[in-house]
Amino acid sequence: MTDWLRVTYRVRASSDHIEGRARSIALEQSVEMGIDAVTDPWVLEHVVGRVEEITEEADHSYGVVIGLSAITVGGNSAQLLSMLFGNVSLQGDIDLVDVELPSSILDGFGGPNHGISGLRRLTAAPERPLTCSALKPQGAPTAALAELCRQLAGAGIDIVKDDHGLADQDTSPFDERVKACQGAVLSSGTGALYAPSIVGTPRQVAQRLEVVAGEGVRVVLIAPMVYGLPAFGELTMDHPDIAFLAHPAFAGTGRIAPALLFGKLFRLYGADSVIYPNYGGRFAYTPTECTAIARGARGSWHTFRPALPVPAGGMSVERVGEIVEFYGPDVMLLISGDLLASPNVARQAERFVQAVKS
Repeated sequence: MTDWLRVTYRVRASSDHIEGRARSIALEQSVEMGIDAVTDPWVLEHVVGRVEEITEEADHSYGVVIGLSAITVGGNSAQLLSMLFGNVSLQGDIDLVDVELPSSILDGFGGPNHGISGLRRLTAAPERPLTCSALKPQGAPTAALAELCRQLAGAGIDIVKDDHGLADQDTSPFDERVKACQGAVLSSGTGALYAPSIVGTPRQVAQRLEVVAGEGVRVVLIAPMVYGLPAFGELTMDHPDIAFLAHPAFAGTGRIAPALLFGKLFRLYGADSVIYPNYGGRFAYTPTECTAIARGARGSWHTFRPALPVPAGGMSVERVGEIVEFYGPDVMLLISGDLLASPNVARQAERFVQAVKS
């Protein structure tokens, strides 16, 4: 018996052409040839993609559901992405919106190593929302970043992460920064965690994770779309003791719906928590999109642990109550600029922590 993926695309086409466009997507994403050239009966039955549904949307685009054979994935996490949005990603009138995967494919993924419950254990915060802030700016020397880390941790921030712009620059080399900032959170005595930004090729990432392990770091920041989702999935499975905080950098370069990319695919490939642009910030995501992302990250799905949503992007301490009411307690609030712009960073960070706890 053949298992099938149900892949939903948004297609911008006229009513006269949508059925033909849908058939062409099914062929392009399966056998990549005209149906008349497929003569093998088994391939026709078990491999050729099929149009399952066409629905007109309010904006006059079309939701097209294509059935793709699980056989074509071959148990390969990179091939899965190619099957979902390989060739047709080159066609500008098509977006990837959603996917339903059979158990035969889901069983090949581990999902988050820690998820919400694991992050709560690491931060000793069993019920309330978690707090997070970032070390900035890029170009600051290690000593300044470590001092900022000490202030944020001392104020009670749960996770103090590197800004994703921090890598291994001469101004703050990776090894030096990790040692200094990990020392800063440990000396705070608050139980805060430091999350260094892991940037590089697979070989460089492996080397940096050795440094991280040697310093006793439990959480790291990484951008799955910069590093590559399949490589990220392998990384999370190979390092079950590390909690991975996924950054959205480079995720806006493709036409993949945010709810699918951040809420489902990042979780599928092993993100324990997922940073994404919150509504009302300096990015353009809507409350509806943010709700869908959080639902995908936290909802029941196969055997995967729920991932923690991390709304971010220009948020302020004054909005904490509103954001917690919107998301509920299973959320981590990431506020940086509003703290760093204050003449008293430590005091503003304390206000952030108290606002979340109240």
